[in-house]
Amino acid sequence: MNFLLLIALIAIAYFAWRIVDQLPDIVYRLSEIQRDLADLRRHLVETAPAGGDAEAGAAKDESA
Repeated sequence: MNFLLLIALIAIAYFAWRIVDQLPDIVYRLSEIQRDLADLRRHLVETAPAGGDAEAGAAKDESA
């Protein structure tokens, strides 16, 4: 039984090491997605019609 516990501990340590090894890549990809979404939102705000505020109009529709 001690041998099985040792094998299980080694497996858990290996998978934890693999996950921690991938964390920098995951954080980088999330930051890239966040930057792309910010650029997209900025572009949408710049191209929105000057006469209307779409976000304020949507908030009014939801409250009704």
